[in-house]
Amino acid sequence: SLTERAIARHEVREIEQRHTVDGPRQDVTLDEEDDVVIIYNRVPKTASTSFTNIAYDLCAKNKYHVLHINTTKNNPVMSLQDQVRFVKNVTSWKEMKPGFYHGHISYLDFAKFGVKKKPIYINVIRDPIERLVSYYYFLRFGDDYRPGLRRRKQGDKK
Repeated sequence: SLTERAIARHEVREIEQRHTVDGPRQDVTLDEEDDVVIIYNRVPKTASTSFTNIAYDLCAKNKYHVLHINTTKNNPVMSLQDQVRFVKNVTSWKEMKPGFYHGHISYLDFAKFGVKKKPIYINVIRDPIERLVSYYYFLRFGDDYRPGLRRRKQGDKK
């Protein structure tokens, strides 16, 4: 609603004022090319783990930061309060720019919070049938990252 957005904008402005008055971030100035944030909204079973691993492999060489967005109970939708915090953290955490954020999150319009320099959103998509086949084998056999994990929908491996 309009009232919630107005409150959220007010909270963002308050946080910005606190950080510029007494926070450590005022010392850091960024070039235009370093003031970049990419948000990779991971779609399950579209090779998102492989894609993210490439980002981790290249971050030191290419001088950017990779950050995982971990939401409560893997819920991709954030409360308005969490949206305000997320927008503020992403836009003002200058020490972590340029940044590559990844996680299972819903799109968030940063402009609604008064942000001028918005992040770049990216996704990877996959043929729907191939994605379904990948999901089937994932449920049946798991993955290499948590080999002992037993999933509810796993079923019989025979």
